[in-house]
Amino acid sequence: MKKKMASVFLAGILASSFLLTGCGSSAADSSDAKSSSTSSSTASSSNSEAGDLLAQIQSKGEIVVAMEGTWAPWTYHDEEDNLVGYDVEVAQQIAEKLGVKATFVEGEWDGLLAGIDSGRYDIMVNGVDITEERAEKYSFSDPYAYNRTAVIVKSDNDEIQSMEDLDGKNTANTISSTYAEVAEKYGATVTGVDDLEQTFELLLSGRIDATLNAEVTYYDYMKAHPDAEIKIATLDPESTKVGIPMKKGDETKTLLDAVNKALGELSEDGTLTELSEKYFGTDISQAVEE
Repeated sequence: MKKKMASVFLAGILASSFLLTGCGSSAADSSDAKSSSTSSSTASSSNSEAGDLLAQIQSKGEIVVAMEGTWAPWTYHDEEDNLVGYDVEVAQQIAEKLGVKATFVEGEWDGLLAGIDSGRYDIMVNGVDITEERAEKYSFSDPYAYNRTAVIVKSDNDEIQSMEDLDGKNTANTISSTYAEVAEKYGATVTGVDDLEQTFELLLSGRIDATLNAEVTYYDYMKAHPDAEIKIATLDPESTKVGIPMKKGDETKTLLDAVNKALGELSEDGTLTELSEKYFGTDISQAVEE
């Protein structure tokens, strides 16, 4: 009888041990599964953000905007050295609609697009004309401004009266700018400069025959330098479209859509028109009627 009771007692202990071991394994497995699920979710979110520039921008809370800071009235410094201009305010409005702040980085023109290539800057807002060559390398937003190119000469220059008269003449612009390309297209030899001030210095000193720039830039320069002995010799009959370039690829698709949505809203509510008239005295946000 004692032997039988001992056997039953031993069997009970073994059964209890089995149940406890089973419960312990189940809890550990559940914990591991939950941990694995959390890690997988975090990794998935991280991977998604890594391949989406808009997600990265919103995660950081800022969008890095490249511009020259020396090209009035697009982007320049006022008397108190504040960075101001049409493009500065357009960029700030876009950033606000994306729910982030705009962080501006200034530099020379040639280095700005290179910064887009390397990922140092998210977008470039600097009166960038949309050209076929640039559109092959960068994704551009919808146009938010339209330009007419002016050929600017000294007041006593009567040799240049049409775009064709640029043939054989000397001009100056930043080398990779649209204006340099237009001048070369008409046969001019282009001297490379760093900024707009250098361009006008060369023109006024007689070292070049002309310079090409936005019509509105000429009027802005004359407003600041009313005694400057320069004039518009002729206007390119074709207006150019101004857009915002960013790196081309899948990682910028959502950013491009968001920027276009923001620009559409700024156009519809009249903000672009208001900013255009503030800085240019006319509405450059609408296409020029030929």
